[in-house]
Formats: sequence, C-alpha cells, structure tokens
Amino acid sequence: MAPVVLRLMKTDPDVLPNSIRYFQCYFLGAIGFVMYNIINGILNALGNSKRSLLYLVFSSTLNILLDLLFVGVFKWGVGSAAIATCISQITSAILAFNFLVKKDTIYQVKLNEIRFDKSCLKLIIKYGLPSGVQNSVIALANVFVQSNINTFGGDAMAGCGTYSKVEGFAFLPVNSFTMALSTFVGQNLGAKEYTRAKRGSVFGILSSMALAEMVGFMMFMFMPVIARLFSDDSNVIYYASLQAKVDCLFYFLLAFSHSIAAILRGAGKAFIPMIIMLSIWCVFRVVYIRVALNINPEISTLFTAYPITWLISSVIYLFLFMFSKWEYGFSKETELAR
Repeated sequence: MAPVVLRLMKTDPDVLPNSIRYFQCYFLGAIGFVMYNIINGILNALGNSKRSLLYLVFSSTLNILLDLLFVGVFKWGVGSAAIATCISQITSAILAFNFLVKKDTIYQVKLNEIRFDKSCLKLIIKYGLPSGVQNSVIALANVFVQSNINTFGGDAMAGCGTYSKVEGFAFLPVNSFTMALSTFVGQNLGAKEYTRAKRGSVFGILSSMALAEMVGFMMFMFMPVIARLFSDDSNVIYYASLQAKVDCLFYFLLAFSHSIAAILRGAGKAFIPMIIMLSIWCVFRVVYIRVALNINPEISTLFTAYPITWLISSVIYLFLFMFSKWEYGFSKETELAR
C-alpha cells in the first residue's frame, strides 16, 4: 500500500524509493506506538501523568539521538530513521508495560486475568471511537497537505519533514497538559467537584498556552540552527525555517484548541471536538489550501492554513467553554439513565 499512497501524494520520483522504504520500516514497528498509547491512557487515568510524560520524553529523545547516529554518523539512509522511531516507540512501550506489571499495586496487570468486559468495551467505544475517527480523518487531511508540499520538490519535503520532527518533540509538554486535563476533569466531575473542575481547567488552559508560546518563540528564533542538525542543505534549512516563521508564533491557538478538546473529552463530550476538528482542521483546511494556492501558489500560503484553522477552532471552543455548561455533562447523562 505504501507505494500507491505515496504516488497519490505526488511524491517526487527522486525521493520515492526512500519514502517507500521509510514507511515500510516505520509500520513494521507500529505495534510499539499502539501499545505505548494504550498504557499511557491507563497511567493518565491513574493520575500518574508524570511517569507517562517521562516515558514520552525518553522515547522522543532516544528517537532524535538514534536519528543523528544512524543517519548523521553511520549514513545508513532514510530507512534507518524509521527504524530509530520504531526502536524508541517499542522501548517506551516496554518500560511503561513493565511499570504496570509491578507486584503489590492496585493497578497491577496480570496477563492470565485479561478478559473482554462488554460493559467496559461499550464505554471505551463510546468515548474513544470519536477521538479515533477524528485522528484518522485529520491524518487523511494531512496527506492532502503533504501532497501539496510534495509539489514544491524534494527540498521542501525534507525541510517540512525536519520542521515536523522538531515540532513533534517541542510540543510534548503541551500534549502532556492536555492529557492531564482530560484526567483531571473526568475525576473531578465524577466526584461532582464542578467548581474545582472549571477552575483547574482554566489554569490548565492558560499554562498550556503559555508553554506553547514559549516553545513556539524558541522555534521561531532558532529553527535555522536546529534544522542544521538534520541537514546541511541550505534549501532544506530555508523551508524548515520558513514554516517556523509562519506557524510557530501561533502555537498558543493550537494549545488552546487541544486543551478545550481534552476538557470536553474528560466531560464525556468526545463527539463535539470530533465534529469541530473534522469540519475545521480537515474540510475547511483542505478547501482553504485548494483555493489559496490557486490565488497565490507559494508554499508559505500553504503554511498559513494552520494558524487560520487554529484560530477558527479556538473561537468555537471558547464559546463552548464559556456557555455550554460542559461541566454538568455527566450528571445529566446519569439523570437520563435513571
């Protein structure tokens, strides 16, 4: 499937063989990514978000170090970068799972006692499926975005790929805030601590936004230096730096949207952020890129799609947070069930 998808994305023929090799190697280790995220969800539900953050930071740091070692030192090529990602993901999954099987803990996982529970499965599907659908469709929208980036040539692909690598690592603290927000909100609403849930949410939102803007400012200032760690090609560094200049100072909007989405999920309203993300981050973003590139066919035009869609979703989320009474969602569901 990888060759077909990459050709549909208008991948430059010069880089197509390496792209196919990367995807093939990457998906061979996808089980590590899946297992880590499952265990990460368990740890967050236990309120142990610190440990899941440590595993995530370790995994990302190991990934970058192995990238530099395999590609920069050993010169093993693009496939080795995918192998580095797989190794880091599997390692973090093993570490996290090892923590869960510790003896004499209330959350100890016993392999011989793992069973399907119908009632739990229904709840997992109810609250998890919307997020899964949302992430899948957003990924498809990103395929469209990437196909447009690919039309600008191999240097643009490499530059934007470098930017994405750095962004993924730099945004880890913000992701940790959003995961913690879902857990915090769910626990407090379950205990009927509505005021505490709302006050904590406001603090979490502001903290996430401030942290995201600090990260964005650092990337805005130092992306040329950071990109040089991945490539000496001046064109690659140029494209990575250009995307940073267009997008990074608007990270507070991205953090705000993710934070409110996490709060709504914690309040049992997973369907709402799914609809918002699909309509704004997918449909509107794709339409905007199609129209805007016809008007101004520059790659910087494509980059503006991100802050514009972040802004629109943030306005919608702000309205929902202030006026939707989201904090009483669980109590209303309980009353209806009775």
